[in-house]
Amino acid sequence: MSPRVNGSVLAGRYRLLDTIGIGGMAEVYRAEDTVLDREVAVKVFRPGWDDTAKRRFEAEVRTLAGLSHPGLVPVHDAGTGDDTPFLVMRLVEGRTLREEIAGGPLPVQRVRRLGAELAEALAHVHAQGVVHRDVKPSNILLDAHDRPYLADFGLAHLPGTTRLTRADQMVGTAAYLAPEQVRGTDVDYPSDIYALGLVLLECLTARREYPGSEVEAALARLHRSPAIPEDLPVDLVDLLTSMTASAPDQRPDAAGCARALPGNPADDIRPASSPVAKTAPVEVPRSARMPRKAVLASATALLGAVSVAWVIAPGAQPVNSAPTSSTPPAATSSSTAVLTSTTPPQTAAPVTTSARQPAQAGTATPVPAVPEVARPPAAHAPAGGTDAKKQKDKPQSPGKSKK
Repeated sequence: MSPRVNGSVLAGRYRLLDTIGIGGMAEVYRAEDTVLDREVAVKVFRPGWDDTAKRRFEAEVRTLAGLSHPGLVPVHDAGTGDDTPFLVMRLVEGRTLREEIAGGPLPVQRVRRLGAELAEALAHVHAQGVVHRDVKPSNILLDAHDRPYLADFGLAHLPGTTRLTRADQMVGTAAYLAPEQVRGTDVDYPSDIYALGLVLLECLTARREYPGSEVEAALARLHRSPAIPEDLPVDLVDLLTSMTASAPDQRPDAAGCARALPGNPADDIRPASSPVAKTAPVEVPRSARMPRKAVLASATALLGAVSVAWVIAPGAQPVNSAPTSSTPPAATSSSTAVLTSTTPPQTAAPVTTSARQPAQAGTATPVPAVPEVARPPAAHAPAGGTDAKKQKDKPQSPGKSKK
């Protein structure tokens, strides 16, 4: 580093305060602009650079000077004429996206918003004929309002211009290279789209899709496509799949990504399984509890052991003294009436009265079936007379027959 930098003042104007970033060819300082009395970021290139590095720096200065977008870090000043070239830019107070991802996966809606804003910035860059070639989390800055800025155009390239690297030389960060960059073929705008797709995927998973050494990470994408979580919204899965397509011509452009990324917020709400409601036991008032006799009647009716009318009114004579076999129609009707009742026994008078009536067609409990030889001849006599006579006669066992 030159004596001018060691003296803490660069170009007689920028007082270097502390280091805020270190790159492959330069260091970035927080500095004070003593002329305009403001803090700025100063990128200072290390001494000993060759002609290629010098031309790359000059290309970066010219590239940034021709770009103006809210998602890009603007350039204030530059010095290229001495042994300590530098670049003065706006100071973005905040953190890098790399530091943000270290805290865990980001919410889907936030990733959508950040991605759409970065895609808009890339669309502007591409419209000016520039390919960034090094889109990665550490080159994306987030300010205090969570706005993203695409930074570090040191590897930017204008398609059709003279290369500053050999045709077979990879340029960029291995983990975010597009397949065509790994193969050493022509690099164009779709390469930035591929890298942005990997960055957004990393935001959602908090893990680098192609880890390992530079060679391992670079070659991995030639053998497998990125693994995109299936539980993401369908439109986002489709978009990330197309952004990271192996063939450059199958990827959307930056403007298309900016339009598609916001999506529909309602689609990002993942329905959680509804927990089973736990209700506390309800204390039933004594007056509203089911009468004990009614409960016994319900159980008796379901079992078919005795007559319902006898349970509700124990003092009453049964309609028929013959043994009561299971009588589904009457038992069902009686149990329903008892189970839905919430009144004390005295309110069930209508039920008791109807059970004690000597003859009411359709309301008395039917006489259980007996063998044909035991049926009385007058089975079709009027209901009232027949029932009255049966109450006076002595009950006859089912096993005996009349002679």
